[in-house]
Amino acid sequence: MDEMRYQIDLLTALNENLTVNEKIYRLIFDNSFSAYLYYDFVNKQLRTLGNWKAFFSFDVKNIKDLEQIYDTIKEEEKLKVRELFNLEKTNLDNKCQDFFLIDKGIWVECETSIYQNEKKEAAQKLIRLKNITRYKLQNDELAYMAYYDSLTGLYNRNYFVRILSEWIRKAEKENAIVSVIFIDIDDFRKINDGLGILVGDELVQLFGQYLEHFKTDNVILSHFNSDIYCMAIYEPTANKCADSVFRELQKRLEKPFSLTGQIDLSITVCLGVAEFPEAGNNAMELINYAEIVMFKAKANGKNGIQYFDEPILKEFLYTVKIEHKLKDALLKNNFFLNYQPQFDTKNKKLRGVEALIRWKDQDDSFISPSVFIPIAEKNGTIIPIGSWVIEEGLKTYCSWRKKYNYPLILSLNISALQFRKSEFVNKLLTMTKLYDVEPCFVELEITESVLIDDFDDIVFKMRALREYGFRVSLDDFGTGFSSLSYLKDLPIDTLKIDKTFIDTLSIDESSRIITESIISMVKKLGFETVAEGVEKIEQYEYLKEIQCDCIQGYLLGKPMSAGDIEKIIIDNM
Repeated sequence: MDEMRYQIDLLTALNENLTVNEKIYRLIFDNSFSAYLYYDFVNKQLRTLGNWKAFFSFDVKNIKDLEQIYDTIKEEEKLKVRELFNLEKTNLDNKCQDFFLIDKGIWVECETSIYQNEKKEAAQKLIRLKNITRYKLQNDELAYMAYYDSLTGLYNRNYFVRILSEWIRKAEKENAIVSVIFIDIDDFRKINDGLGILVGDELVQLFGQYLEHFKTDNVILSHFNSDIYCMAIYEPTANKCADSVFRELQKRLEKPFSLTGQIDLSITVCLGVAEFPEAGNNAMELINYAEIVMFKAKANGKNGIQYFDEPILKEFLYTVKIEHKLKDALLKNNFFLNYQPQFDTKNKKLRGVEALIRWKDQDDSFISPSVFIPIAEKNGTIIPIGSWVIEEGLKTYCSWRKKYNYPLILSLNISALQFRKSEFVNKLLTMTKLYDVEPCFVELEITESVLIDDFDDIVFKMRALREYGFRVSLDDFGTGFSSLSYLKDLPIDTLKIDKTFIDTLSIDESSRIITESIISMVKKLGFETVAEGVEKIEQYEYLKEIQCDCIQGYLLGKPMSAGDIEKIIIDNM
């Protein structure tokens, strides 16, 4: 009797333990993101476990009910899913995994496992369904980011380069041509600065959407960054080549892009074209060369197309070389100043000197300012170079004044970039105080290009400089902005007549009429006139006759060292 009671108690305890375990397992199943379909091969029993209702709104109690699952699957995936849910499949190695989408918008990972009994026979089958929607969407997003640009939907740069590299390998085998077209929106920075980056982004997006219509099996497109796009054409033909693309673009860009906020923007673009195998042998070379010649198209006036050409590449590489040397020259102070004298036309008395920067390279070769100054203006090194010129010029002028006390005017060329800097006036004042130079003996030469942007702000700064006592000279008159009407509004002291007019004075009646008119008008406005590039005696005689105030040029004085200027100062004392 006791033995029986013991057995009953033991069974009761075991049963209670099983009940507790079953509750634990059910709790785990019901709170997981997974659902399970369990099948017993021996008893032909089918049941669902876990979070089944999160996937399907129906129960599965027999094999026929599986048809309801297939009804939630897209037609093209049904065969795959039927294979996963094939309950009669008893392969012992049958453990497979796949994923599919059901009509609730849920991505399901399905894993099928078969368990065997002691006789190595299939006894049970468990199909696990896991909700992987979040991971699938994340992976899709990562995959999209790996291949596509988020703003335009075009290929991103990395994927474009990858496909282009494959095309080049293919073209090498097939003896084919691959055209790479670099596309850049003209003056995009002005759009961004003037209307804001949101407007700029919308324009980039709309233009990218338009470019997408060029896409075919042999045309790929990419948005590199900002306003830069790249296109590649495999084996271009007459109706699908760089020229035809440019013509289509020109036709579309005759109409503005309509942006939100009732903004209509008209744009132009520049294209640079480099082709395999003529221009380069790999993707990066072709892209780089296409970009280089695109900049040449911009330099030629924008709204154009430029094909790769060896001289253009050489010019670019030389510019890069000079740019690199410029930075080194700044660090090692390889610059020096020459000074070109200016004389009173009436009596040839020394009026002043213009400080002119010179650069002697480490190999003792001279690099012309006409070469390195435009490069310095583009890459911003003109700012420190300009500051060095001002300080060096003032330092030399200070020594002249101490030695000779001659009322000499020091003319300093100021770049547009330098003049626009907010701290320019304060730095100039600090420098003149440091070297004890009175502002009235310093003449700042600015070119007409300074006036193109922010005219009012530039004029305000010019007035401020003159109030401090500085003289202001308008340099190269007649070659830039060139409007006589704005002269009356400019707070200047001196107007320098460009050399191009002086060169033709003795042979061209029109040049004489223009020069005489300028001098007559400017004198009435109260400005002093300086003629540049006077190299012949007949030029000098004519300028003297029409009462030009001062002359500067090789006739009376080439650019020279500070020591040679001292000799002229002594001769004029």
